[in-house]
Amino acid sequence: MFKTIYKNCAGIDVHKRHIVVRIAKTNEHDVTEYQLKTFSTFTDDLIECRNWLIDNDTLDVCMESTGKYWIPVYNILEEKCRCVLSHPKYVRTIKGKKTDKKDSIWIADMFKHGLVEPSFMPPADIRQLRDLVRYRNKLVNIRSGEKNRFQNSLTMSNVQIANVVTDVFGKTSQSILKLMLSNPNLTLDDITPLLRKNLKSSPEEILKSINGNFDESQSSKMSVCLKHYDSINECIDLIEQQVLKLTVKYTEELNLLLTIPGVNETSAIFIIAEIGTNMNTFIDDKHLCSWAGLTPRCNESAKKKKSVKITKAGIYIKPLLVQCALCAIKDKSCPYIKARYESLKRRRGHKKAIIAIARLLLTSIYHILLTGEVFDYQR
Repeated sequence: MFKTIYKNCAGIDVHKRHIVVRIAKTNEHDVTEYQLKTFSTFTDDLIECRNWLIDNDTLDVCMESTGKYWIPVYNILEEKCRCVLSHPKYVRTIKGKKTDKKDSIWIADMFKHGLVEPSFMPPADIRQLRDLVRYRNKLVNIRSGEKNRFQNSLTMSNVQIANVVTDVFGKTSQSILKLMLSNPNLTLDDITPLLRKNLKSSPEEILKSINGNFDESQSSKMSVCLKHYDSINECIDLIEQQVLKLTVKYTEELNLLLTIPGVNETSAIFIIAEIGTNMNTFIDDKHLCSWAGLTPRCNESAKKKKSVKITKAGIYIKPLLVQCALCAIKDKSCPYIKARYESLKRRRGHKKAIIAIARLLLTSIYHILLTGEVFDYQR
């Protein structure tokens, strides 16, 4: 029989329009009595739910992470209650006997015995920063898509400006292309004032490269792509301004992370937004690496390891750490990381080696934020 950890707790089954709350009170004879109430997800009703929990002296609450619907419930209850959020796979009930009321009692029963695996929940300000940083990441991906569409249109129109300039979306090439869309028949006198002094290509080469085969459909498509590209840049600038306001209080932690090879200011902000600054939340550095999906999975039966692939966890922080690792192995200020990568690459290949370097960086991040010391590979 399982030991009762929480004598007075509650399990919440979260839905879009309502939540089902089940209070489980266990007396000294280990007999549990239940109370059930259903509330809508309107703010006033959620506050009423919180007051009902407080009136019953129920401050330990467990809920499953259902889409985004749990967020407003969690934000309102966390002010007065000790909320535990769990992945649905840890509180999933038996198929065939599943209703909203049975789900709530199942969550409450598992929680009172301490069988629920809690999810990592950073403080409210870190969650706000995380939401903005992830949205910025989405906007950057959308911007990359627009750049690819624009380049495809240039290729289809046989505009070979990419062969004579370093960046098609630089100031010089953009000013030329915007003028070209409004007036396809450009002359040397039209483009010469737009060229910068540090441009290696001659004006004649630039003019020759933009002499393409335009049609109305591609021209209109490129105009839309450029407008969308400019609007996305404006949105990214607005998001970055708000992000910088939220990161003012974490200046010290950001400066510590900047001492790590391969980590720039944007990466440091992203890392803090994902894992926070309090490393005492994690058991140790191995726990953090496992949470980020940078450790081999444990899948053994009859003393046979069936798979040692890394898990699918850390869908946001794992790609970021891989990018930092790719930059770190090129950083000449820290030859240890480069040597470590080359050693692993010879035996295990590039992909496994770069994942190992990403884990090395995350382990360093854990100890740097925990101790407040700068990165030093010679220690």
